[in-house]
Amino acid sequence: MRRILLLIALLTACLATPRQALAQYNNWAFGFRIGEPAGVNIRKYFGENHAFDLNVGTYGGLYGNTRAYRSGYYKTVGLSIQGHYLWHDRVLGNDNFRGYYGFGGQINSRRYYPDRFAATNDYESAIALGGSAVAGLEYFVPNKQYSIFAELGLYAEVVPAPLFLSVSSGVGVRFNL
Repeated sequence: MRRILLLIALLTACLATPRQALAQYNNWAFGFRIGEPAGVNIRKYFGENHAFDLNVGTYGGLYGNTRAYRSGYYKTVGLSIQGHYLWHDRVLGNDNFRGYYGFGGQINSRRYYPDRFAATNDYESAIALGGSAVAGLEYFVPNKQYSIFAELGLYAEVVPAPLFLSVSSGVGVRFNL
């Protein structure tokens, strides 16, 4: 019984100890992203200046859901999964303000409306794969467990429409654990 009380006392002391107000870039972060793609954002920070970022959500809402694509259009909001390996560093010597850039890939599912189906408004469902790049800024709010970010990127499709280019951008908030 004494060991359990001692353990509870130690855990309570650890939780009650004030944390240092440094940037939380060596942990996991979970958040939400508004933009293209819009959805859930998960980030894992590695060491001093590396991270992996994963976005799972929708595309087509921010820049409009009707866009020219191949020999036709896509007219709906679709699903997107995007992952980037990132490098980040302090901006203007401030640990709470960090810039980042990275490269990765993106998978999209979309409804494609080819011109040959224009009379019947039929569509084809397709999976698209491509590479993507991103650059952004992240601000770790002092004495808080969250950060805010803004980023801009480019998606270059490989299949089924080689070199189809699309701009991606977003803003969001991440809760740093």
